[in-house]
Amino acid sequence: MGGHGIIGWIIIGLIVGALAKLIMPGRDPGGIIITIVIGIIGSLLAGWGGSHLFGWYEDGSAPGWIASIIGAVVLLAIYRMIVSRRV
Repeated sequence: MGGHGIIGWIIIGLIVGALAKLIMPGRDPGGIIITIVIGIIGSLLAGWGGSHLFGWYEDGSAPGWIASIIGAVVLLAIYRMIVSRRV
């Protein structure tokens, strides 16, 4: 998402959050809103961080999308583990 900055990564995060939910079906303690927020955070951490902080790949490239999806799935799994321990 070169040139779009943080807004672009948030939009990618919305898409990634939906994809993370498809990859990890089941009930999420916070529902779809939390899943989308986790997708946005995963996208920002893995996608933006990987391209801007570490220089691993270009903005908008396939590795950036894959990293965003993996980041969202990992954060969703961590969120589920933490919340399930509290209940």
